[in-house]
Amino acid sequence: MDSRAIRVRDEDAIGILGTGSCLPGNVVTNDDVGPPAGVTDEWIRRKTAIRERRWAKSDESTSDLATMAARMALHDAGLRAEEITLVVVATSTPDSPQPPTATAVAAELGVAPGTPAFDLNAVCSGFVFALATAERMIRGSGGRALVIGADIYSRTLDPHDRSTVILFGDGAGAVVLGPTGSGGVLATRLATFAEHRGLIRVPAGGSQIPASPESVEQGLHHFTMDGPAVRRFVESRVAPLIRTFLDTHLPDATRPLHFVPHQANGRMIERLAADLGFPPERVHTTVTWSGNTGAASVPLTLDRAAARIAPGDLVVLAGFGGGMAAGLALVEWSAKGPRERTDAT
Repeated sequence: MDSRAIRVRDEDAIGILGTGSCLPGNVVTNDDVGPPAGVTDEWIRRKTAIRERRWAKSDESTSDLATMAARMALHDAGLRAEEITLVVVATSTPDSPQPPTATAVAAELGVAPGTPAFDLNAVCSGFVFALATAERMIRGSGGRALVIGADIYSRTLDPHDRSTVILFGDGAGAVVLGPTGSGGVLATRLATFAEHRGLIRVPAGGSQIPASPESVEQGLHHFTMDGPAVRRFVESRVAPLIRTFLDTHLPDATRPLHFVPHQANGRMIERLAADLGFPPERVHTTVTWSGNTGAASVPLTLDRAAARIAPGDLVVLAGFGGGMAAGLALVEWSAKGPRERTDAT
């Protein structure tokens, strides 16, 4: 999907009215995940900058985390669930194949009957894909959308696979979108490079390889990733895509510019931000203590960054990952003044 023009008519502007996030209370340290994978705490921190992550308890589901994040976003926006006209949940770890996880969230929140609610799966780019979709759906209608990214990857990980088990955590992040009168979502760019779709995958559990005792025994339900190839993808595809996006829409930016990237790996973020010329104080991260939370990582990080973003500041959201895909959004910040964020749920 091509970027659209940076400016929309003020009466059509849709922006972020509030943010929220949720992390499980179960802290999993490098000393917990390292030994089974054959690596140490020092090795994990040196390679990824991750010190800990949160994994859901056995009785917690993706919709539970998504609902909590959504409640926080509604509170931040000063809105009631009945005022929401659209619910979109970006996830690749739904509660079940059907019904959509978004319907569980909508029911738990008390969203008005008849309100559309659906899931969107673009893996780690999912939240930005959902943001772009929801913004276009409600623009000009006066509606308000809940856009949520939520994933529980801990249940798909092979504890002996150091390329995945050390990276991933569970969590959810949410925003409320609505009319702002000016600014808001200024531009978006969605891209998928399907020829690289095999770099990140969960082979079984769908129609191609249905779940069976054999598929479980063979470990085909585990999340798998070609780490070196993913790094090359980010360098060769994602970085140029972001650079072109910025050159197109911000050729002469003078206002503060914040960068909220997908929290894939702390060292990868450092390299990407430096390559793009973002100063460290404008790069927002949560990866050190939350790990890679999939579709949740961009909205979760945005929620924790909100205290340092002033109305009128510009924010670049960048999701990238499985598919292989990338989603970019340029937002003029319109949420209310900073509120205190904590690292706990």
